[in-house]
Amino acid sequence: MSEAAAVPPVDFESLKAQVVGNHVKLPKRLKQAAAYALENPDEIAFGTAASIAQAASVQPSTLVRLAHQFGYEGFSHFQTIFKERLRLRTPSYEERLTQIEKSGDPAPEAALLHGFFGAARSSIVKMEEAIREEDFKRAIEVLGAADTIYLIAKRRSYALTAHLSYAFSKLGIRHQMVASTNGVDMETVQFARPTDAALAISFSPYAAESLEHARALHAQGVPLVSITDSAFSPLASISTLWFEVAEADFAGFRSLSASMALTMALSVGIAEYRRHEQNAAE
Repeated sequence: MSEAAAVPPVDFESLKAQVVGNHVKLPKRLKQAAAYALENPDEIAFGTAASIAQAASVQPSTLVRLAHQFGYEGFSHFQTIFKERLRLRTPSYEERLTQIEKSGDPAPEAALLHGFFGAARSSIVKMEEAIREEDFKRAIEVLGAADTIYLIAKRRSYALTAHLSYAFSKLGIRHQMVASTNGVDMETVQFARPTDAALAISFSPYAAESLEHARALHAQGVPLVSITDSAFSPLASISTLWFEVAEADFAGFRSLSASMALTMALSVGIAEYRRHEQNAAE
């Protein structure tokens, strides 16, 4: 993309798509500023050029250059996209339920049922088209070769690792959930070694604890496979390999259909990989 694109993105999602699409081509400082902007959109909307530049560890002029890079007249013009996102931001759960009640659908129960089925189907189809088979194979090799697999997820993503723990237990795969009730998760993470591996799952807004644990594992030389939702996810840059999963929503509610399908495929794939390796060694 040229220093001054002809038509700037008109909304946050369009801007995000352009930034991700041009991520590799951006100079180092612009890449750093762009990553901060996508990871901290509220701060971009509320902050000043000086405060944002300081938080992103760049010069204020870098923010201006970033705005020009994507066709905006200046940083203030760029900032309006983030302010508009706030105006249209995802409603609370109570607001979502109220919207459904006010929809006036003559068969609300059927609409809910088919709406969620449709969102789940869309998520799975998109993921199946996006994931490369060689990446899936490589993830199985990384996790399958591990002495112990550490499972990291919080909040909405926790259900995925909870089910993975169940599957791993049934399949005889040694693992450790990083999900204590007594606050010793970081101590648990410190037991991991480079001969182990970790699977981290987090979607925007990313759970701070999950990121902290993933970074600690990365610093310890532990191979990390991640499931997340963007090339600018904090997990992407520290992962040996990562999968992008964008779950569709219905009435503002997101399921975990595609993510669950992927994690179950991984668990069975790991079990098959280990059985094959064991048979080959005998």
